[in-house]
Amino acid sequence: MLNPDLVGRTVTGTTSTTISQESIEAFARSLGEKNTLVAPPTYAITISLEQSQSLLQSSGLDWSRVVHGDQRFVIHRPILAGDQLRCDSTIESARVVAGNEIVSVRADLMAGDECAVSTWSTLVFRA
Repeated sequence: MLNPDLVGRTVTGTTSTTISQESIEAFARSLGEKNTLVAPPTYAITISLEQSQSLLQSSGLDWSRVVHGDQRFVIHRPILAGDQLRCDSTIESARVVAGNEIVSVRADLMAGDECAVSTWSTLVFRA
């Protein structure tokens, strides 16, 4: 069970990821997207997933029982080649429903002091 004291905890990213045109093109190609001037909206998950997982890794939750419940994105501005993005992750909520633990994590991709993209992942840890 997730320690309730972890809800509200934010981990500020300690490194930045420099976005390459090649990584945007490869991601866009996997989606069949032709426009590679900006990263596709879901590109943000390639940066935020690792940080969000590391935030929850020490939580004691059983990762062999996790199912992805939901994902959403708010694009404050497009991600462009050359951007240097840091990922800050926050455990926003945790609750138990029918024995399953449902955890929501927000990840903010920061370009300096500006938030480029916010993502929310809802993970269900099955009973």
